[in-house]
Amino acid sequence: MPDFSGLRVLLVEDEAAVALLLEDMLEELGCEVAASVARLSKGFDAVEKGQFHLAVLDVNVNGEQVFPLARLLSERGIPFVFSTGYGAAALPADLANRPVVPKPFSISDLRRSIAAAFDEQPACGGDARASGNHLKGDVHGPPG
Repeated sequence: MPDFSGLRVLLVEDEAAVALLLEDMLEELGCEVAASVARLSKGFDAVEKGQFHLAVLDVNVNGEQVFPLARLLSERGIPFVFSTGYGAAALPADLANRPVVPKPFSISDLRRSIAAAFDEQPACGGDARASGNHLKGDVHGPPG
């Protein structure tokens, strides 16, 4: 089982109860919630500030689709997972291969999705799969 201790997470979720549930699950997995935002614009602000290793993105944030933010994260090499009740079918083709945490959430689904995000995304400075450890690196890469 992967160790997520010290993993700093950006959470983009507009429903307060869902955000609290995810924050609790992330902390139970050893993660630190670096920022929890309920607006897409605040998600973009958080990306500019950095200071996180992974993002968990609700697909629909206050009526706005999160895909432009997901594409920015992808361009910057920052791993992310989607959270949605619609499943992978709701994702555009260019993002359909990204991990999805299905609603309703389970901690095991969240754990698998986080691990998959690092398996698909090279960490800063190298391929996380080649190192054998998903969770080593700098901010915007897994913690070191």
